[in-house]
Amino acid sequence: MKANKPSLILFFLALLCTAIFDWTELFLFATYAKAIVIPSIFIYFLISTEFNIGKIEGVIFLFSFIGQVFNLMDIESSELGGVLCFLVVYLLIIRLYLGGHEKIKLEKKDFLPVSIVVIFIVYLLVSALGMQFDNMKRFSLIYMIYGIVLSVLSCLSFISYITKGTYLALLMSLMAISYIFSDIFYIFNEYFSYSVVLVLIRDVTQILAYFFMVEYFLEKTKTKKKKSAKQ
Repeated sequence: MKANKPSLILFFLALLCTAIFDWTELFLFATYAKAIVIPSIFIYFLISTEFNIGKIEGVIFLFSFIGQVFNLMDIESSELGGVLCFLVVYLLIIRLYLGGHEKIKLEKKDFLPVSIVVIFIVYLLVSALGMQFDNMKRFSLIYMIYGIVLSVLSCLSFISYITKGTYLALLMSLMAISYIFSDIFYIFNEYFSYSVVLVLIRDVTQILAYFFMVEYFLEKTKTKKKKSAKQ
């Protein structure tokens, strides 16, 4: 067994336990399971990269952990704290993308799918911002900025996959999809009456987003090494 496998197994075990505890409405145990998620995937990343971690990746993990802690806390400021932390995470991922990817070049055949993607993302953004609950009304500007940044990240991911179709672009798209579903179902949980299915989808997609994010980082590192070796 590779050295990074135990931490990855622990990550998916935490995901499975979270799903089971959410479904059975044992939310205290679900909280314990979710607390294991980021430390285990972080250890998996460190071992996979032989403990070489960039500054931006390190800050992303830090704010992801802090944001997760806010989400697990049941205090008045936890919701806003989580939003601000993940806003930083999305901005840093965009920074990583812009700094390490070739410019997107659209061909004629790409205009239709790209237009559909952009329109769909804008529609989701407007719809989500329209479903306002108490905190969204009080901090509407922050939530608007948060939604716009996530929309930009999603558009970059999907357009990159449409135009390039690489495995790296696929991982980024899966990460963006997971973050979108996690945030949308978080809003659904706040806006509609309680539903265990909504809670389950929110938690599972959020945890999967961390997995795809780490796989994106690892694949990005591999791609850089291959380019350096060719040069």
